[in-house]
Amino acid sequence: MYQLDDAMVARYAGYGIDLEAASGRDHHQLPVPSVFLVEAGGIIRWVYSNPDHRVRPDNESLLEAARRFAPEPAK
Repeated sequence: MYQLDDAMVARYAGYGIDLEAASGRDHHQLPVPSVFLVEAGGIIRWVYSNPDHRVRPDNESLLEAARRFAPEPAK
């Protein structure tokens, strides 16, 4: 979770965003955007997280990771 300081909570409120109403709690935290590649057995093979919601993994990195962990095709 990403902790917001009081100034940022006030800034959100200035945009009409009530974090407490949206989350039902007063912790002033936001989830960290993340991407997971999970194999069929439930094992996590690749993770990307960044508290800056504007930064996302590029397509090539995600595809390369998916190719690396993809099962071999049945013959």
